[in-house]
Amino acid sequence: MRKPKLLTASALLPALLAEKDDTVGGQALIEGVMMRGKDKVAWAVRRPDGGITVESRPFVSITKRVAVLGIPVIRGVINLFESLKWGFEALERSVDISTAEEGAGAESGKPPADGKKKTSAADKLFFALSIVMALAISLGLFMYAPMWTVSRVPFINDSPMLFNLSAGIIRIALFLIYISLISLWSDIRRMFEYHGAEHKTIFAYEDGKPLTVGNVDPYATVHPRCGTSFLILVAICSILLFSIIDTLYIQYFGAFVNIFHRFVVHLVLIPLVAGTSYEFLKLLAKYQNVPFVDILIKPGLWLQRITTRKPDPSQIEVAVKALEAAL
Repeated sequence: MRKPKLLTASALLPALLAEKDDTVGGQALIEGVMMRGKDKVAWAVRRPDGGITVESRPFVSITKRVAVLGIPVIRGVINLFESLKWGFEALERSVDISTAEEGAGAESGKPPADGKKKTSAADKLFFALSIVMALAISLGLFMYAPMWTVSRVPFINDSPMLFNLSAGIIRIALFLIYISLISLWSDIRRMFEYHGAEHKTIFAYEDGKPLTVGNVDPYATVHPRCGTSFLILVAICSILLFSIIDTLYIQYFGAFVNIFHRFVVHLVLIPLVAGTSYEFLKLLAKYQNVPFVDILIKPGLWLQRITTRKPDPSQIEVAVKALEAAL
């Protein structure tokens, strides 16, 4: 069944995204890969008949069109929302294509005008609900639950730094457990293989190599700009930023009424944390060969050993076609 996998994939979306600014970026899909180029978004998906459907859309980030939105931190927030928007659309299309009847669809630069599987109202409703459920799972499990747990310990709850450090450690631990458990699911492991194919293809492109399966295959499956590394940075940055925010809030507005009050304040400020983490990730990727910076990058690369797997040639072929269509 595709629906349980779609729900899990929706919850995983931030980890499967590769950040993009002036370089290419991408995302693993169900039986496919999405790529973002300078002025296009494209995806390639393997059909049940063995063929590959390739579709593309014109796209230029609003940060390139509106100067004020291109300033640091703000551009990170905009980029994240744009990536999620395209990610959900591409994920939905990958379900349609990968479950279509044999012969439906074709390899092209735009959606086939006919012959493709039509998405029913029920499927659209399920997809919308899967997004809501994925957000609820992410916020409930990885944000509220750690905060609630730490709030039960009085001496930790009284210190903004200890509170956010403890919650951050629990958050990272839960994420590691969650990723490790779902990686045992064969369907998700296959998605992680496409994630690896995406990274290999981007590496080959950045190295100036012709995009062939043979040229792409030798490259690593882990990439410093991956969304998995981004999530680790968000978790780390949130410890520092929320500690400062909590201290200032208590100083000027008094103690938090309850843990839900504190959760709402943190929730509102997630864009600030995400934007700051985005800038930090870009900085680390730019200076990744500097010894000290290399140490900071390693946790994200280690985690990608779980969220990426070695792809087979057919999966690399899909990633190559997606990137070619996006360029």
